Amino acid sequence: MLWERSVVEQRYDAVREVLDGRGVTEVAARYGVSRQSVYTWVGRYRAGGLAELEGRSHRPHHSPDKTTAEVEAAVCQLRRTHPRWGPARLGWELERAVSCPCRRG
Repeated sequence: MLWERSVVEQRYDAVREVLDGRGVTEVAARYGVSRQSVYTWVGRYRAGGLAELEGRSHRPHHSPDKTTAEVEAAVCQLRRTHPRWGPARLGWELERAVSCPCRRG
């Protein structure tokens, strides 16, 4: 019977091998990952145990330069009304109509 192992189980096996004395380079080659990945897994395992070997999101925690919802809605409305207008014209029209800070200069 073929058993499929979870990512956490595979990472744990790699960490165990390193903690048992095997070289990081050898373990990384066996699992087909970079040495940096193995070092990261070992560090996370030491910091928080098995739960830390779970996959993590790469999504940023915050986006300070993100366009506000109001400006986004206004751009979408203008795009529907005037589909041939480009970004320069849309920015100019928005600045003119609502004096929005969407264009930086």
